[in-house]
Amino acid sequence: MRTPFVIGVSGASAQQLAERSIQWLLRCEHNVHVIVSRGAHEVWRAERGIAVPVDPEQQERFWRDHLKVEGGELTCHRWDDQAAVVASGSVATRGMVVVPCSMGTVGRLAAGLAGDLLERSADVHLKEGRPLVIAPREMPWNLIHLRNLTTLAEAGARIAPPIPAWYTQPESLDDMLDFLVMRLFDGLGESLTEQIRWQGRRP
Repeated sequence: MRTPFVIGVSGASAQQLAERSIQWLLRCEHNVHVIVSRGAHEVWRAERGIAVPVDPEQQERFWRDHLKVEGGELTCHRWDDQAAVVASGSVATRGMVVVPCSMGTVGRLAAGLAGDLLERSADVHLKEGRPLVIAPREMPWNLIHLRNLTTLAEAGARIAPPIPAWYTQPESLDDMLDFLVMRLFDGLGESLTEQIRWQGRRP
């Protein structure tokens, strides 16, 4: 079994970024552990009209069907399962991405609070010195947001707001999502969606 990536999905807008991250990791045959927070379940209902199953086995099948991908290894966890393997620092991972990351989650992580499995797993990555990428989804940022993000950066997290770029000349929303996901995983040293990486200005 390959050492897993952990994807934490918090209750912020832009859940498509989480979808695309899971999809690309599985397409590339990676081992993926997914934690969907309670708030993220509500955002899916409000923004997408979709009820993501809470039961781990049902959720695994949901992602497979929804993303139309059968490759890789996928494990889903309940947001409140503090006994899950990703809650322990003794379980090796390749890193964690919290995408999208609400500012409420940012604040709790910066304060060292772990009220659910997503926050506990992120805290584990910080304490173990493993890669943790935070993709904050809010605009504009107030001073509290900035201070909390600075605290996380000082603790070792990489802050990677999903900011679109046009120099790749995207032709669709999917192109933009692929670019943003590629840049997120650059922060873990993992190359995804190489076909859309910018190669410099053409002569």
